[in-house]
Amino acid sequence: TLALAAALSAALLAPPAMAQAKEQFFPVLVYRTGAYGPNGGPWANGYLDYLKLTNANGGIHGVKVSYEECEFGYATDRGVECYERLKGKGATVFQPLSTGVTFALTEKAPADKIPLITAGYGRSESQDGGVFTWNFPLIGTYWMAADVLVQHIAKQAGGWAALKGKKFTLVYHDSPYGKEPIPMLTERSKMHGFDLNLIPVAHPGVEQKSAWLQIRQQRPDYVLLWGWGVMNTAALKEAQATGFPRDKMYGVWWAGAEPDVKDVGEGAKGYHALTMQHGVHTDAKVVQDILTKVHAKGQGTGPKDEVGQVLYMRGLISAMLAVEGVKRAQERFGKGKVMTGEQTRWGLENLALDQKKLDSLGFAGVMRPVSTSCQDHMGSAWARVHTWDGKKWVFSSDWLQADEAILKPMVKQAADKYAAEKKLTRRTPAECQS
Repeated sequence: TLALAAALSAALLAPPAMAQAKEQFFPVLVYRTGAYGPNGGPWANGYLDYLKLTNANGGIHGVKVSYEECEFGYATDRGVECYERLKGKGATVFQPLSTGVTFALTEKAPADKIPLITAGYGRSESQDGGVFTWNFPLIGTYWMAADVLVQHIAKQAGGWAALKGKKFTLVYHDSPYGKEPIPMLTERSKMHGFDLNLIPVAHPGVEQKSAWLQIRQQRPDYVLLWGWGVMNTAALKEAQATGFPRDKMYGVWWAGAEPDVKDVGEGAKGYHALTMQHGVHTDAKVVQDILTKVHAKGQGTGPKDEVGQVLYMRGLISAMLAVEGVKRAQERFGKGKVMTGEQTRWGLENLALDQKKLDSLGFAGVMRPVSTSCQDHMGSAWARVHTWDGKKWVFSSDWLQADEAILKPMVKQAADKYAAEKKLTRRTPAECQS
């Protein structure tokens, strides 16, 4: 028959790699070494453990997951090298865990047709899927984070009016990552009349004496910490040494994990940090599943006692979002088939993770629903705050939502500017459906 002939010729024309591919390949960019290793390690372990759990549960509609690590030490050039080395192996999606690497790959991904998931980091304006067609800053950007933090501080102070004349100091990692919140904080400072002082800290952030001398002299009401790795611990130790109250310090979600506070202990008591929805979840069903189906079988990636901790959960959730993107793509392009980068992109911008679905995956109490579209590549603008009690992280706020009325125009303006610079045209609604 004609249909059979067409099917046969299509099979013959299929590229050999895809014809043989029986596994969905996930490249894993990691940094277990260097100044940021203590924070990068748990993330990678959570990411890999979730991929292993996916296989233990029968894969993605029967398709097994394969993966390969590439160590880049948080160096942008090495991260790009890892990308170039692994992209040709049928890469489904890249998650660079570095804003610097994200900036570098944002221009490469469209040509290679491989989506980038930057859950909780990367370019804030890449939420705009009309321009950033391959970037997915799922469940959080730094503009969203900055907005939620200022909202929370205002709430604690007794309302927006209470912020007028107050002094905020941002202590930030002097990198694309650390500079990301500045536009949103500047916007909020104009709206509410608080002063904003900026103190950059050079990589890796061990040396902060001069920064904290400035803080001691200026006596800000609040310090916002946009650090990573050893920089966070150093900041908390300096705050303790200079007598700056820890309960007036608020970190972003990359400055609110166990490695940041464990060496400071009681000295960090009262310090608050944003959570990217989740905190510590040793009791979550997904964590229990990993302990029984992966660790108990001797297949755990890292130490068992970190399973369920903050950065481990961040990696685990990042992997889940990628797997669910593939699963969603299979619903359209064929269950039980290996998905291409392009097909996976469709899945990622049609994510429909409602609470029932999240609960069934073992994420009850961990996350809120995530719903993306062609135009919205973030999918959720909610976060919480947790506070270090000297021994553990404890949730200390209700759910907080970024103010879309401020966020959306900023995102569109920045995305339009990027499109004009790079001579890109926005995707049309028709292009979104293809």
